Amino acid sequence: MKINWGTGLVIGMILFIGFILFFVIKISTDKKYDYDLVTEEYYKKEMVFQKEIDDRTNSNSLEANITGVKTEKGWMLTFPENLDYSKITGTVFLYRPSNKKLDFQEPLNLSSNSMVIPDERLVAGRWNTIVQWSYEGKDYLYKNEIVY
Repeated sequence: MKINWGTGLVIGMILFIGFILFFVIKISTDKKYDYDLVTEEYYKKEMVFQKEIDDRTNSNSLEANITGVKTEKGWMLTFPENLDYSKITGTVFLYRPSNKKLDFQEPLNLSSNSMVIPDERLVAGRWNTIVQWSYEGKDYLYKNEIVY
Protein backbone atom coordinates (compact mmCIF):
# COMPACT_ATOMS: atom_id res chain seq x y z
CA MET A 1 0.00 0.00 0.00
CA LYS A 2 1.32 3.38 -1.00
CA ILE A 3 0.80 6.40 1.31
CA ASN A 4 0.36 9.76 -0.42
CA TRP A 5 1.68 13.04 0.98
CA GLY A 6 -1.66 14.07 2.53
CA THR A 7 -1.95 10.86 4.57
CA GLY A 8 1.69 11.19 5.66
CA LEU A 9 1.05 14.77 6.75
CA VAL A 10 -1.98 13.75 8.84
CA ILE A 11 -0.06 10.85 10.44
CA GLY A 12 2.85 13.19 11.23
CA MET A 13 0.54 15.77 12.83
CA ILE A 14 -1.23 13.09 14.92
CA LEU A 15 2.14 11.75 16.14
CA PHE A 16 3.35 15.26 17.01
CA ILE A 17 0.12 16.13 18.90
CA GLY A 18 0.33 12.80 20.75
CA PHE A 19 3.95 13.53 21.68
CA ILE A 20 3.05 16.97 23.07
CA LEU A 21 0.01 15.63 24.96
CA PHE A 22 2.14 12.88 26.51
CA PHE A 23 4.56 15.43 28.00
CA VAL A 24 1.79 17.81 29.14
CA ILE A 25 0.04 15.00 30.99
CA LYS A 26 3.31 13.68 32.43
CA ILE A 27 4.40 17.08 33.77
CA SER A 28 0.99 17.98 35.19
CA THR A 29 0.56 14.66 37.06
CA ASP A 30 4.12 13.90 38.21
CA LYS A 31 4.92 15.18 41.74
CA LYS A 32 8.57 15.61 40.77
CA TYR A 33 7.62 18.61 38.64
CA ASP A 34 5.28 20.16 41.23
CA TYR A 35 6.34 23.71 42.19
CA ASP A 36 4.59 26.15 44.47
CA LEU A 37 3.73 29.73 43.66
CA VAL A 38 6.26 32.26 44.90
CA THR A 39 3.60 34.02 46.97
CA GLU A 40 0.04 32.95 47.65
CA GLU A 41 -1.36 36.50 47.83
CA TYR A 42 0.87 38.32 45.37
CA TYR A 43 -1.64 41.14 44.75
CA LYS A 44 -1.47 42.17 48.41
CA LYS A 45 2.32 41.95 48.29
CA GLU A 46 2.46 44.27 45.27
CA MET A 47 0.59 46.95 47.21
CA VAL A 48 3.52 47.32 49.65
CA PHE A 49 6.22 47.15 46.98
CA GLN A 50 7.19 50.84 47.33
CA LYS A 51 7.99 50.33 51.02
CA GLU A 52 10.21 47.41 50.05
CA ILE A 53 12.06 49.62 47.55
CA ASP A 54 12.56 52.31 50.22
CA ASP A 55 13.81 49.75 52.76
CA ARG A 56 16.30 48.32 50.26
CA THR A 57 17.50 51.84 49.46
CA ASN A 58 18.09 52.40 53.19
CA SER A 59 20.11 49.17 53.34
CA ASN A 60 22.20 50.17 50.36
CA SER A 61 22.97 53.55 51.95
CA LEU A 62 24.70 51.88 54.93
CA GLU A 63 28.49 51.80 55.08
CA ALA A 64 28.32 47.99 55.23
CA ASN A 65 25.33 45.74 54.68
CA ILE A 66 24.47 42.35 56.16
CA THR A 67 26.74 39.54 55.06
CA GLY A 68 25.98 35.83 55.06
CA VAL A 69 28.54 33.03 55.39
CA LYS A 70 28.19 29.27 55.71
CA THR A 71 29.80 27.98 58.92
CA GLU A 72 30.00 24.61 60.66
CA LYS A 73 26.99 25.51 62.84
CA GLY A 74 24.82 26.83 59.99
CA TRP A 75 24.26 30.04 58.04
CA MET A 76 25.68 33.08 59.85
CA LEU A 77 24.24 36.52 59.14
CA THR A 78 26.53 39.35 60.28
CA PHE A 79 25.16 42.85 60.78
CA PRO A 80 27.28 45.99 60.31
CA GLU A 81 29.86 46.53 63.08
CA ASN A 82 29.10 50.25 63.43
CA LEU A 83 25.50 49.58 64.61
CA ASP A 84 24.47 48.81 68.18
CA TYR A 85 23.09 45.27 67.85
CA SER A 86 20.84 45.65 70.91
CA LYS A 87 18.75 48.25 69.02
CA ILE A 88 18.19 45.99 65.99
CA THR A 89 14.75 44.36 65.72
CA GLY A 90 13.07 42.44 62.95
CA THR A 91 12.66 39.03 61.35
CA VAL A 92 14.61 36.61 59.19
CA PHE A 93 12.58 34.70 56.61
CA LEU A 94 14.09 31.82 54.67
CA TYR A 95 12.13 30.83 51.60
CA ARG A 96 12.68 27.57 49.76
CA PRO A 97 11.44 27.94 46.13
CA SER A 98 11.07 24.20 45.55
CA ASN A 99 9.12 23.35 48.74
CA LYS A 100 7.07 25.81 50.79
CA LYS A 101 6.89 23.32 53.68
CA LEU A 102 10.55 24.08 54.41
CA ASP A 103 9.99 27.87 54.67
CA PHE A 104 10.48 29.35 58.12
CA GLN A 105 10.70 32.69 59.88
CA GLU A 106 12.69 33.61 62.99
CA PRO A 107 12.72 36.81 65.02
CA LEU A 108 15.98 38.73 65.36
CA ASN A 109 17.27 38.14 68.88
CA LEU A 110 20.84 39.34 68.68
CA SER A 111 23.35 38.80 71.47
CA SER A 112 26.17 40.01 69.21
CA ASN A 113 26.33 41.53 65.75
CA SER A 114 25.75 38.10 64.17
CA MET A 115 23.01 35.49 64.10
CA VAL A 116 23.37 31.81 63.22
CA ILE A 117 20.57 29.89 61.55
CA PRO A 118 21.10 26.27 62.67
CA ASP A 119 22.32 23.72 60.18
CA GLU A 120 19.42 21.38 61.06
CA ARG A 121 16.87 23.87 59.68
CA LEU A 122 18.55 24.21 56.27
CA VAL A 123 18.33 21.50 53.63
CA ALA A 124 20.94 21.52 50.88
CA GLY A 125 19.85 23.58 47.88
CA ARG A 126 18.70 27.08 47.00
CA TRP A 127 17.23 29.42 49.63
CA ASN A 128 16.05 33.02 49.47
CA THR A 129 17.04 34.96 52.58
CA ILE A 130 14.89 37.98 53.49
CA VAL A 131 15.85 40.04 56.55
CA GLN A 132 13.44 42.83 57.48
CA TRP A 133 14.93 44.86 60.28
CA SER A 134 14.69 48.22 62.01
CA TYR A 135 17.36 50.32 63.68
CA GLU A 136 16.52 53.52 65.54
CA GLY A 137 13.15 53.91 63.80
CA LYS A 138 14.45 53.34 60.28
CA ASP A 139 13.45 50.23 58.32
CA TYR A 140 15.89 48.14 56.28
CA LEU A 141 15.56 45.15 53.98
CA TYR A 142 18.19 42.63 52.95
CA LYS A 143 17.52 39.99 50.29
CA ASN A 144 19.93 37.36 49.10
CA GLU A 145 19.78 34.05 47.26
CA ILE A 146 22.02 31.36 48.73
CA VAL A 147 22.90 27.82 47.79
CA TYR A 148 23.40 25.90 50.98
